[in-house]
Amino acid sequence: MQKILIIQNKRIGDVLIASVIANNFKRKYPDSEVHFMAYDFTTGVLEQNPNIDKIIPIQEKELKKVPNLIQFIRWVRQQKYDIIFDPYSKTQSRLICKFSGAKMTIGHKSRKKFGNWNYYTHPTEALQSSDKFCGKAIEDRVHLIEYAGDFTPIDYAPKLFLSEAEKQEDWLGKYKDKKVIVMGVLGSTPQKSMPYDYVAQVCDFIASQFDVYLLFNYSPHQKAEAMKIYELCHHKDRIILDIYAPSIRDFIKLMAQCDVLVANEGGTVHIAKALDKPTFTIFSPYVNKEHWASFEDGIQHTSVHLREEKPELYTAFTYEERKKIEADPSAMYRELHPDLYLARLQAFLARYVG
Repeated sequence: MQKILIIQNKRIGDVLIASVIANNFKRKYPDSEVHFMAYDFTTGVLEQNPNIDKIIPIQEKELKKVPNLIQFIRWVRQQKYDIIFDPYSKTQSRLICKFSGAKMTIGHKSRKKFGNWNYYTHPTEALQSSDKFCGKAIEDRVHLIEYAGDFTPIDYAPKLFLSEAEKQEDWLGKYKDKKVIVMGVLGSTPQKSMPYDYVAQVCDFIASQFDVYLLFNYSPHQKAEAMKIYELCHHKDRIILDIYAPSIRDFIKLMAQCDVLVANEGGTVHIAKALDKPTFTIFSPYVNKEHWASFEDGIQHTSVHLREEKPELYTAFTYEERKKIEADPSAMYRELHPDLYLARLQAFLARYVG
């Protein structure tokens, strides 16, 4: 029996798409023991997954403390893992791999010229591009598993699993008389959040065209900012504010009972896709759509990006140029006016809530 560990110390979407490693490994080796280490606020996307035998939650700030990291490395050594997959390759996870004692450790080489210190037994190069339907972010994760053997045919689609009890929970209550569109009104960071007046314009457009409810989704610490957007909206009677999912697991259960997601790009988009819900995504100007626009067919899943609408605004789209935009994407975001894509949004929603 093989014992493996997957380390994904990043955010919700990254953890969900990294779970394809567990899904494919367990399918080929059903008797293997698969552990998954992730930040505690992300583990909701892993719960109930039959391909993961143990979830190891960690606190982001705590793992950055050297004594805690050393203690965790010792614990990992005691587990005697056969294989460790490190999809994101942060400093902490690289050190865990280097001193883990595992027979095989697989992770990406550092971008820095002198940043590779034999962290992995099998260092890998990130793919330069992807022509697969799943998008580069998912293919990069799957690329790691190929170093551990032949897993064809690969299942690239992340999956979420709900218990029967969770499926029976009533989240929508009195709002079942209309279709419900979940509005991801804020991104996970300010750099991933479109201008508030643009969000309000999109909400008012949907409410004027379709007889639906709009359910605002945001993180707990973003409530004050979400209310600023609410105050800008004219169709407040269509907006649901008295239903709120306090955790990622709760959001998954809530999203499973709603009909469509319209959102800034981020973890909630990956959750909706994993639940087979239609998605309309607005990308931040600095995010590489080729990496994250998974399973887009222009019908059930579609998106907009400033680079497609106004390519003349970009002189280059290298990693360095994107980091410059990320530092302050506000001016570029203002260029992505809703008028550029409202007709497409209307056609998209007409298929599912019209």
